[in-house]
Amino acid sequence: MGEITSTISDVFPAKRIAIVGDLVADQFLNGTISRVSREAPVFILRHDTTTTEPGAAANAAANVASLGGQPSLIGLVGADENGDLLLSRLAESGVDCSNIVRSEDLKTTTKVRVLAGQHYAARQQVIRIDYENPAAVSLSARQQLRDKLQAAADSIDAIIVSDYNLGAVDDEIFEVARSISQRRHIPLIVDSRYRLTAFAGATTATPNREEVEQILGKNFGAAECENLRSRLAFEALLITNGNQGITLFESGREPHSIAAVGSAEPVDVTGAGDTVIAAYALGLASGLSFAEGANIANHAGGLVVMKKRTATVSAEELADSFAPSLDSIASVTSN
Repeated sequence: MGEITSTISDVFPAKRIAIVGDLVADQFLNGTISRVSREAPVFILRHDTTTTEPGAAANAAANVASLGGQPSLIGLVGADENGDLLLSRLAESGVDCSNIVRSEDLKTTTKVRVLAGQHYAARQQVIRIDYENPAAVSLSARQQLRDKLQAAADSIDAIIVSDYNLGAVDDEIFEVARSISQRRHIPLIVDSRYRLTAFAGATTATPNREEVEQILGKNFGAAECENLRSRLAFEALLITNGNQGITLFESGREPHSIAAVGSAEPVDVTGAGDTVIAAYALGLASGLSFAEGANIANHAGGLVVMKKRTATVSAEELADSFAPSLDSIASVTSN
């Protein structure tokens, strides 16, 4: 494991990752339940605080930064208050926001999670309210995204395409990303909520089990996954299975399953896939094999689901997760 930890600490900081995709402001509204309303049989929630965190592609970029890499984020936000809050939080996280396109025609996609509880009790999510952009992305904004990706092409070590089906990722920008990947011989990693089959020719992809079920149906097997990988011309397909770990399908190799790291009962899975793809991309950009990158991604995912809300994993946390426990060292020493 020494090689992996040294890669995290010594190589990750030199790697620049372009993240192209849908930007979301993840907001968490915290409140205290004080009483039942006289107007209707509902609780009254007294607002305490609202915090904003980077979501979707923005969360992947924040994770690249927290893991020590250099993220360059390419996406769209509206010229509105939530866009201001998202950009401010990204800057605080160390994300290069110079390639984000702001448009008066767009509303920043925002997901508000209402967290409620009584005094001195843990806050629990009771509802999520989504504010999605109703307008189509203009041709001008799409061209700006393509231009910014082209301009970054010669300085990046990998490309993440993060498609949440919110309008930033279209066929044209994927073709630009694929062309750069092929010309520069750098990995192109895709995460798509609903359209994985639209991204044939990427280097690899990181769907979760539910997303694969949308394509193959429930109870799919290894043969169907390998066929899907081959059909989409991916060199590797990395499927995340929640607390069952991950499975890697790689050209010319047997399926490789890796058990989940940490507790089988996650605290919060919000944004876990963004953490996985960030760690995976950094691993591949650093010259690690698909299996080694998958192992790093598995550790990062296991760490982030033990944190509340949309969260990130630090390089130190990730490296420490590969260190043998004191109990294991004591056992080896006593023998």
